Amino acid sequence: MDELQEKRRRIRELMQYAVPDDHIIQAQDILVLFRDDRLALTLLDEFYRCLPDAQEDWVKDLRLIGRKAGVFLLAAVTSRDAYLYLVSSEGIEFHGSIQEGYLDKELLYFFEFSSAEQFCKQANNIENFPQYQPIQTDIDTCPACHAMTGEEHELGCPVEVCPWCGGQLVHCECRFAQLDLEELTTDQDLFRFAEILQQKGRIVYTPEQRPSFADQGAGVELQ
Repeated sequence: MDELQEKRRRIRELMQYAVPDDHIIQAQDILVLFRDDRLALTLLDEFYRCLPDAQEDWVKDLRLIGRKAGVFLLAAVTSRDAYLYLVSSEGIEFHGSIQEGYLDKELLYFFEFSSAEQFCKQANNIENFPQYQPIQTDIDTCPACHAMTGEEHELGCPVEVCPWCGGQLVHCECRFAQLDLEELTTDQDLFRFAEILQQKGRIVYTPEQRPSFADQGAGVELQ
């Protein structure tokens, strides 16, 4: 059973204990909608494993509060409240109820909210934020590392294009040629390559790079 199948199975099991009987079908509909979305499944798994208010509840909608460089701030809208989660390929963090109107200063800056007051004003109505759409249907998002159009890929993303030869950066031989090495074996090698790549000029994500394969996740090692 692959990773996404295992997550879906676990979420369905958790729903049996967390979701009121009269809402189980609606809760499962959300799971079907995001069945191939790694980030959404991570959020749903976290929500149903650790119910924020320790009471029966269910996610009826996901809203996009902010996103940048493959990091998403999502709101899980439930029958009781809306809860903030910081989600990326690296993991997930819970950031409380959106009704509290609080967001850490670093996150306010990172997601380019002009002030805490601006965030509070928007947070008063969850419909001020767009619905989160499944990654696999969004051509402006890299399906592997989740960079937006115009953003740099996460280093090691299998979609990133090599600026020297135009091939796939994780598969071409350019990294070895640039470092004059036969293989990359240490963190220092990776740091050196990252510096050389930055100096050359990394090719940012565009929809034309989008491959036909399914989301393989980020962090593919440069070997």
